[in-house]
Amino acid sequence: MQSNRRVFIKSLSAASALAATESLAKPFGFPAYIPNLAKISPNDKIRFATIGMGIQGNFDTQAALRNPDVELVGVADLYDGRLEHAKTAYGKDKDLFATRDFREILARPDIDAVLVVTPDHWHDHVTIAALKAGKHVYCEKPMVQHLNEGKAVVDAWKKSGKTMQVGSQRISSAAFQEAKRLVQAGEIGAVNYIESNNDRFNAIGAWEYSIPPDASTKTVDWDRFLGDAPKHPFDAKRFFRWRNYRDYGTGVAGDLFIHLITGVHFVTNTLGPTRIFSSGNLAYWKDGRDVPDVMSCIMDYPKTDQHEAFQMVLRVNFANAGKINDVTRIIGNEGQIEFSENNLIMTKKKLPIAPGYGGYDSFFTFTEPVQQEFVKQYDAKYPPETRKAEPVKEVRFEAPKDDDAHAKHFGDFFENVRKGSQGTIEDPVFGFRAAAPVLACNESYFEQKVVYWDPVTMTQQSGPGTAAPKKKTVTKKT
Repeated sequence: MQSNRRVFIKSLSAASALAATESLAKPFGFPAYIPNLAKISPNDKIRFATIGMGIQGNFDTQAALRNPDVELVGVADLYDGRLEHAKTAYGKDKDLFATRDFREILARPDIDAVLVVTPDHWHDHVTIAALKAGKHVYCEKPMVQHLNEGKAVVDAWKKSGKTMQVGSQRISSAAFQEAKRLVQAGEIGAVNYIESNNDRFNAIGAWEYSIPPDASTKTVDWDRFLGDAPKHPFDAKRFFRWRNYRDYGTGVAGDLFIHLITGVHFVTNTLGPTRIFSSGNLAYWKDGRDVPDVMSCIMDYPKTDQHEAFQMVLRVNFANAGKINDVTRIIGNEGQIEFSENNLIMTKKKLPIAPGYGGYDSFFTFTEPVQQEFVKQYDAKYPPETRKAEPVKEVRFEAPKDDDAHAKHFGDFFENVRKGSQGTIEDPVFGFRAAAPVLACNESYFEQKVVYWDPVTMTQQSGPGTAAPKKKTVTKKT
């Protein structure tokens, strides 16, 4: 996967640079674009374009448009049918600018921001090119496909001065924000364990998306889709069901673990785990995919100034024919929070100071004189008020019916665009720290090893507290 990446990035970078020059802009009737870092007037509409008009691209576009004073002015996609659909769905009299080539979007000076909703292997390329072209960027999760791609995106963002938001919108929900408030207020004590699962058992949920009958090399730009991925003859399944293939996606970890990890990082203020191990298998959906449909992952989070050390266990099962009850639990030494996108239940339960004795305990194994002496010392150490626990307390939170996490996530993005700020709720540093454990899950699974990670420096390690060895780059002939 990485073999011809260096050559590809070099050629792409050159092409991306052209997007901001006269040579690329002239054919489309626009002057050369020079990035303008000035703030957008609060009275101006933010004009955006969506790059990638598949399922999530449409949902993102719709959520963005639920915000005031924004306007969709362009779309890019590699399947002609989606371009035509976009013109009908979003264009007045089908006048919406539509193109197969995302660089045409970046060359337009009338576009302020872009939504990057491409397959995962294109996220870093399009994002970096857009930032260099002076665009604000909303990039779908996970921010990158491989661990070694994250810092380049972060660097490009910092240099650009532009606003960037990563799209894992659940953290903008009222329930996640309430969970964060409760944890930070110490309502459940010190967090020690987190578990979360997201199971499914249906074909569409397992990414067997519908394929249009007219899919062909005439209607699909297959070569551009492949990008730096290994060369492969046209395959409509690979294009329309790209999540099923390592060449283009990040599997269940990148599609689902990322939401769970993002939420936990947001709620606990953690920077990430230091040790990651995953396992699983392809149990049911044996349709040619090369990613597992069952995966579990254990992650160790070290103690920081923000929290005590805790362990997180994640699971996805696309072959769960039983009762599915997806839930996230954050467990502390004084209670737990069980929450989803729309509600949460906090249960507080503190132990009494006195440990008690008797029952399934060693007390009965003592001789009678020793028991009497034990009780005497116990009574002296633990007065009656220390022997009763506080009553179990349950607090329920229901999100407002009009809570729209997806639109709010875009609202945060657009607000920061207007302010000229880079301080979004999920900026690229946060986004990479959430994506890294996900990508490490995949590396652990496919290479059958424990992955060590430094969440502070955002670098992979070869072992506990050691730097990762440099990998040799092998260039294959294409």
